[in-house]
Amino acid sequence: MERIFINSQRLTWCCADYGMTLDDLAAEVGIAVATLEKVALGEVGLTFKQLTNVAEYFGRGVLFFLEDEPARAESVHTPAFRTLANQKPELSVKVRGFIERVEKQRAVFLALKEELDDPDLPVFVPPDFPAADPRAAAAIARKWLGLSDRNDFDSYRAAIEDKGVLVFRSNGYNGKWQIAKDSPILGFTLYDEVCPVIVVKKLQWETQQSFTLMHELGHLLLHRTSSIDDEADMNSHQGHERDANLFAGLVLVPDEFLLRVNDNTRPADEDQYDDWLDWCRKAWGVSTEVVLRRLLDCGRLPRHNYVAYRAWRAALHIEQKDGGSRAFRNREPKHIFGDPFVRTVLGALNGRYITLAKASRYLDGLKITDLHQLERHYAGL
Repeated sequence: MERIFINSQRLTWCCADYGMTLDDLAAEVGIAVATLEKVALGEVGLTFKQLTNVAEYFGRGVLFFLEDEPARAESVHTPAFRTLANQKPELSVKVRGFIERVEKQRAVFLALKEELDDPDLPVFVPPDFPAADPRAAAAIARKWLGLSDRNDFDSYRAAIEDKGVLVFRSNGYNGKWQIAKDSPILGFTLYDEVCPVIVVKKLQWETQQSFTLMHELGHLLLHRTSSIDDEADMNSHQGHERDANLFAGLVLVPDEFLLRVNDNTRPADEDQYDDWLDWCRKAWGVSTEVVLRRLLDCGRLPRHNYVAYRAWRAALHIEQKDGGSRAFRNREPKHIFGDPFVRTVLGALNGRYITLAKASRYLDGLKITDLHQLERHYAGL
């Protein structure tokens, strides 16, 4: 069987970049360790199938391993990717691949947007936000986004997308657009002056997603930098994470909203707080914890009550939903990539700037029949 000799430096560089050994790689791609060791020494080549498996694992094209030049982080990874990787060096291979796929989708969006030259597509032009004053920034953000008194994750997402920010949400199904359920990563921001992207991990409760969304928006508007956040960051009281958390809480539950919460009706038992705040959770699209945290910060809730509620909530065993019906597979790209991205791809397809095959690839590999159903959905048919 014909074997292809590769640039062995690029193989070892990829392993180092992912923090893994040749033994680890062998287990992942199903190639004998002895073979990979010889490849790394330049003694043997790989079959095309083996090379394809290695390339796909690292999220690279086959040609990447055939180029003569040595691989360097500054030429392979974008500044935004390197920022996230430096913040969380322990990022899993799947999350790193996820980030790079998001970057590629943004590049697709910008290229198609330029082709279409559609004046209706929103442009990212944020007002000046006082980075040192999250409270004032949150008030400006609510006005800028045009938020009403009643919201949910979808309306928050649409408001942000209308300001020229792409908002992706990971898929609940196992696949390349899923952030694993056991991953602590809840979201990240890829900052860009022209087209920033916010990514939110799909969770069982959309109210949790709303807080992640606004936390990432805080990084975007206050800090003008890329950021990746896990569960610890969402409860941090230090630095940029503290500011993003404060900003998110104030955007979701401004002071005037808190005036509607009656402290006199607060139950004595923390396990009844969900029922107590049920009305505002539904109206504002937030979790009980977000409201409690705002009450705590305003001095209206004793800290021990807040801690007790969190402990009670953490002890609950809530069965995570896994998958579900895919009867509406044709609409999944909209849930993952958002309305602006999908409309742009369909517009490019309708204008014959791209083929059906490319549109399918950009929309999570939709089958042609599903893609046509998506077109009819957008046409209101």
